[in-house]
Amino acid sequence: QVKLVESGGGSVQAGGSLRLPCAASGDVDESSFMGWFRQYPGKEREGVASIGPNGELDYADSVKGRFTISKDNADKTLYLQMNSLKPEDTGMYYCAARLGLQTRCKGGKCSTVKTSLVEDEYNYWGQGVQVTVSS
Repeated sequence: QVKLVESGGGSVQAGGSLRLPCAASGDVDESSFMGWFRQYPGKEREGVASIGPNGELDYADSVKGRFTISKDNADKTLYLQMNSLKPEDTGMYYCAARLGLQTRCKGGKCSTVKTSLVEDEYNYWGQGVQVTVSS
């Protein structure tokens, strides 16, 4: 089993920064890929950033150049550094992890997923933290 606990949420003015840690416990190991998602009221969760087992990175276009995902394998903590925050970054932020291999198949060819911004490709989730950015 895996437990993910986010912290670091809060309120900040536009242009400010926040850092979200996510402490992982259980079977999360270096082979897992992990990510951050966010959800606006009344809308589906969207992928923000993902990091692979070998440090592969993927970001949503809306946060490229402003957000940085990183992880500390020694203490099993995932981070999301958010700079130059905008009011549209407001939402619930969730940490997620994938245990076990995830494959994608296209045209009869399949490959192992290293990073993902797709909600269905994760099987463990934290409870979420609120981030509010005021203008």
